[in-house]
Amino acid sequence: MQPTPTFAPEQAAKTLLREGRSGALATLMAGSGDPYCSLVNVATTPGGAPILLISTLAVHTKNILADARVSLMLDERKPGDPLEGARVMLSGTAAPTEDAEARLRYLARHPDAEMYAGFADFAFYEITLKGAHLVAGFGRIVDLKAVDLLTDLTGAEALLAAEPEVIAHMNEDHAEACRLYAVNLLGAPDGGWRCVGCDPEGLDLQHERLARRLHFPRRVGSPGVLRQVLKQLADEARAAA
Repeated sequence: MQPTPTFAPEQAAKTLLREGRSGALATLMAGSGDPYCSLVNVATTPGGAPILLISTLAVHTKNILADARVSLMLDERKPGDPLEGARVMLSGTAAPTEDAEARLRYLARHPDAEMYAGFADFAFYEITLKGAHLVAGFGRIVDLKAVDLLTDLTGAEALLAAEPEVIAHMNEDHAEACRLYAVNLLGAPDGGWRCVGCDPEGLDLQHERLARRLHFPRRVGSPGVLRQVLKQLADEARAAA
């Protein structure tokens, strides 16, 4: 009899957050305070805060500018009954950001947004997380704090500065490793998997709109350590073929 895997709610929530490419955004209607829900595309900062690209013409943006409180529902989008899958409801406040890194990370995950990201009425918004409610199966319902969801970036300045070079290098020289990570280590369907981001805790992989999070076996703070960890994972992926 196989042992039951240990449930790690923090990692489960982080995986949903990093793999999410779209979700349901809930805001409060300006004036009435009535609930309003809309569908949005999502990315994350290196630390894990959700990033949105939204227009001032949209109702949800007008609501945010009147009352910054929001919630964002993400789910794992797997076949079958969606109520049997994992999902996380994130709560916090949304505000415009002019951080160039937010733009780069969002467009890496949603390249089609490049055509309208520069329009005058569009802006990037970052959600400052307050907490989350995770539903990951029967008996696996947990309330989490923001610290449980976010990635500590202390001491990882060199890695973050090198992220564009890391992404280019992985996609140009190690595309097969990205595919093996996704297929052999994460159980993803075969395809043209590519790297779209990295941070101290993991690598973000994407094939079209399907995303997978490769968690590192240990914290990574520099490009040198990243090379070691990625080689170790590549060897494991090849052995699992």
